[in-house]
Amino acid sequence: MTDDAYDYIIVGAGSGGCTLAYRLGADPSLKILVLEAGGPDRSPLIKVPLTWGLILKHRLYDWGYFTEPESGMDQRRIECARGKVLGGSTSINGMAYARGARADYDHWGHDLGLTGWSYADVLPYFKRAESWEGGADAFRGGSGPLTVTRMHYEDPLVDAFLQATDQLGYGRSDDYNGERLEGFGPMQATIRRGKRWSAASAYLRPAIARGNVTVRTGAMVHRVVLEHGRAVGVEVAGESGTSVIRASREVVLAGGVINSPQLLMLSGIGNPQQLQRHGISVAVDLPGVGQNLQDHIVCDVRWRRTEPGPMHRALRLDRIGVDLARTWMFGTGLSSKVPAAAVGLVRSDPSLALPDLQIMLAAAPMTAGPHFGPLLKPYVDAFALKGIFITPESRGHVGLASADPRAPAVITQNFLSTEYDRRAVREMVRIMRRIGNSASLEAFRAEELAPGPDAASDADIDAFIRRVAITLHHPVGTCKMGVEGDPMAVLDTQMRVRGVDGLRVVDGAALPRTVRGPTNAPIIMMAEKVSDAMLGRPPLAGAGVAVRSAPEGLPARPQPVYS
Repeated sequence: MTDDAYDYIIVGAGSGGCTLAYRLGADPSLKILVLEAGGPDRSPLIKVPLTWGLILKHRLYDWGYFTEPESGMDQRRIECARGKVLGGSTSINGMAYARGARADYDHWGHDLGLTGWSYADVLPYFKRAESWEGGADAFRGGSGPLTVTRMHYEDPLVDAFLQATDQLGYGRSDDYNGERLEGFGPMQATIRRGKRWSAASAYLRPAIARGNVTVRTGAMVHRVVLEHGRAVGVEVAGESGTSVIRASREVVLAGGVINSPQLLMLSGIGNPQQLQRHGISVAVDLPGVGQNLQDHIVCDVRWRRTEPGPMHRALRLDRIGVDLARTWMFGTGLSSKVPAAAVGLVRSDPSLALPDLQIMLAAAPMTAGPHFGPLLKPYVDAFALKGIFITPESRGHVGLASADPRAPAVITQNFLSTEYDRRAVREMVRIMRRIGNSASLEAFRAEELAPGPDAASDADIDAFIRRVAITLHHPVGTCKMGVEGDPMAVLDTQMRVRGVDGLRVVDGAALPRTVRGPTNAPIIMMAEKVSDAMLGRPPLAGAGVAVRSAPEGLPARPQPVYS
């Protein structure tokens, strides 16, 4: 059965897919189809910021992926939550917004040879995408679809935390997406009028309103249809069975870091040995498909609070229902925020030129939930410093379990597989302890709950990390952009799949290397940028040398080379 034809078919309604639908749909002559395997994003749990923890804890609106047993994590299978809903992972994430360092993109453009992807080239697209609460300036956009705000979480612990980082010499950065990356300051989030502002809210709904973008939910794509070396459509399963939908111009995969390489392999594009093992005919020999997987890991140091904080008080059952209703109806109340209120980037080693760690204050525990008050023993209120390792050397891969499109891919992260990674994360725990045990936090700090005061040696800390560390859900790289001659490059610099006409990958899989921050912002930027190429428009003018040389933080120092 063959369904209607479209100009463009976009597979996946996450960061990349929603952005592309909006930008391509600005041309009224184009007919665009967006296929999403998940359902709609109408649930209040998605819209209310505070309830994102419930989504993660119960794996709601999620593909339910886990890694294979990780040797560096005590053979644990690490959850790998990926959004299966309109908005993709932007509908289930913690809403944190950060671009990464300008040096990350200059590394792409200069060191990796990806012409057009240096910081000066991508900054105009970051600006075009966003509507920053502080307004437009040399670094920020003021009128884009994606609303970005500071997290205004009121808790005296936040001020004490920032005072502690000041006293330890880490400095301040009021806007880490502006001129100065390094230092501590308020978290920035994709929240608009007290509600989660996902890629579906910012981009997809305005695209649908124009009339030339069609969205189908519950539509799982089984393979890309190839004819004579060109992608001409997709085979999709829906409630009425399997059908082929044709695209006259291009098919764009935007299913994410796990699903996009899986779909390429199911379509005969990948490493011939793996494809033949599963009885799949080889259409294009691309050994890099599924390789180069990299991700940020996180672990916490936690202390019991001496007195319950504002979140604990607000979660009493006779209060939280009213507060949730206020947020749902009016976008106000404590439920319109998350307690991850302040964040900063630091270096695990003073000799590093740039930060390799991110430290975040969580003013309430992930175990927080509604309670009946002090008479019925509510949860122990605590605060944590969450440490995130943002420049990993470790690399993993995504492979096929079988030729059945319904079978989850095999995910191997290889977390903490290098000595550099293990040393950096160990030092991260020591830095968090140094901040948390500072005099500025004494009024809020009771006993250390994790890892606990007995965990003092390197071996103790390493054992703690192996036992508790998890992903921060920032996987990238499994269909990386690369230059001609790179045998592991899946895409060219316009995100086109090598060896196939009419096929692109526009999602986190395309990032050649991870950046110092969450992945939502860079994926949206990449989709913004490639949309101009797809429409035949010249790229936005670069920001020039003056911006490229602006300070990111402390003076540069020699930096070890990492691969």
